[in-house]
Amino acid sequence: MSGKLKIQNYPSLWKLAVQLRADLKDFDFVLLYAYNGTGKTRLSVEFKNRGKQGERRDTLYFNAFTEDLFSWDNDLENDTERKLRINGNSKFFDGFKELALEEKIFAFMERYADFNFFIDYDHWTVTFSRGEATNIKVSRGEENIFIWCVFLAICEIRLDDEKDEGTYNWVKYFYIDDPISSLDDNNAIAVACDLSNLLRRGQGRVKTVISSHHSLFFNVMFNELKKFNPVCYFLYKGGADGYGLQRTDDTPFFHHVALLSELKQVSESGKVNTYHFNMLRSILEKTATFFGYKDFSD
Repeated sequence: MSGKLKIQNYPSLWKLAVQLRADLKDFDFVLLYAYNGTGKTRLSVEFKNRGKQGERRDTLYFNAFTEDLFSWDNDLENDTERKLRINGNSKFFDGFKELALEEKIFAFMERYADFNFFIDYDHWTVTFSRGEATNIKVSRGEENIFIWCVFLAICEIRLDDEKDEGTYNWVKYFYIDDPISSLDDNNAIAVACDLSNLLRRGQGRVKTVISSHHSLFFNVMFNELKKFNPVCYFLYKGGADGYGLQRTDDTPFFHHVALLSELKQVSESGKVNTYHFNMLRSILEKTATFFGYKDFSD
């Protein structure tokens, strides 16, 4: 793509997924910044589908669908034996039982949480404990952290397999969409640093796409991976043109200029959608903070 600030339009997410796969022929990492509601999760599915050939796959992804592989059994009758059920039929868990990933999962999880877990591979369930309390139901945020650490453990297994002979040797790409939603700033930095350290171990062997709406997480990922020359994009809905993709490699936060440009076009065309108000609010909040106002309405 010529020109750092040039916008490319794509009529569909399918075409966009084709572009990302083309980028990964020459680059190890692609970073996408996009607001919620733009289509990031659907794009990750399109990317994965482009690599399907019958039963063969080439992409291990983390997104909202990954979290759906886990569901709670709250033991409504007795309210004592609460378990997190695992969909063991998913290819995501290939070899999960044989690999016994507890130690790897805990090595990641202890950085973010203070609870323990036990995986019952016969019944595909997970039970949690904290101190003397057993069979507890962890919070939604803690559940997301656990699932994220499961994903990291599987990634580590793949990246340590330098001869491509292990259970996950089918994985050629990682696609990571908004890991651990609604991160606070401290965890956003911690997750970005841990993830970048892990991905660097497989640099040149497993290619990665990372998409996020979290500006701090995105910026830390860019800074951690910039010496590997990642491709960085701002992704947004392009109205009648489908989707717009704008390179932002040298200035990862150029997206605010693109937002202002889009809002100007919207004000002139009158074709306003709900997410445009979110864009405007975001710009006003950041501007107010920059100038030291107490509230964006000032």
